[in-house]
Amino acid sequence: MLNTFSPAVTLEGGIPVSGSEVLETTTPPADLWVRGLTKRFEAATPVLKGVAFQVKAGQRVALIGANGAGKSTLLRCCMHLIPPDSGEVRLFGTPLAGLDAAALRRLRSQVGFVFQKHNLVPRLSALSNVLHGALPRTPLAQAWFQGLAPAPLRHEALHCLERVGLSHIALRRADKLSGGQSQRVAVARALMQRPRLIVADEPAASLDPVAGDEVMALFSGLVKDEGLTMVFTSHDLTHAVRYADRVIALQRGEIVLDAMSHEVNVAELRSLYA
Repeated sequence: MLNTFSPAVTLEGGIPVSGSEVLETTTPPADLWVRGLTKRFEAATPVLKGVAFQVKAGQRVALIGANGAGKSTLLRCCMHLIPPDSGEVRLFGTPLAGLDAAALRRLRSQVGFVFQKHNLVPRLSALSNVLHGALPRTPLAQAWFQGLAPAPLRHEALHCLERVGLSHIALRRADKLSGGQSQRVAVARALMQRPRLIVADEPAASLDPVAGDEVMALFSGLVKDEGLTMVFTSHDLTHAVRYADRVIALQRGEIVLDAMSHEVNVAELRSLYA
């Protein structure tokens, strides 16, 4: 049976708590900790209404919900890419509120981002695009173009491409890649950041079903093998159940389901879209 909960009650990693009683501490601290998050754009209906949850280190979490439910806004507020109106976010135990731009950049450098739009530089090679993942820790001149990169950095980028099965096209221009190849390069670029947390917004949405399934299987497998944490949004409920340890569902800006993926199935999740 589908475990649904009132907006005031969610599950924090399997422990029922109220939105106002989210655990203050964990051992070790959760990689992502959110309490009372709200967001409204101008005078519109609130997009997020007191959202509260936490993601433990090494956990893979899928955010699902219909268009307009608030998934992408939630991801962006969690990273302070857009400021929430109220509530608190802690990333790796550090509260984001009040951090200056430099401190926020340093903290975000531990997060690898993968989005529906791959955001590759078209005229540069796949290898150069992967190198860009090292920009937060490396001078621009060394991490922008593979021909100028120091040997250790270039070898690391090649290894990241090898992990996504694309080392054989390292020197191919990004605008000559297929959609599935482009997304694999984006995954390799995220790995190049040496992240602790991966955040992905509809990472397979622009791909055909076969390529999308291949990319998600690869992506989720790499995250699990490396012991990384991952939070991703998806409209593909099969992906949510198959490639996440835990599923969080949003409706009208509120969490209505927070359950381990083995406790739910696609048919039950589909009822949340009615």
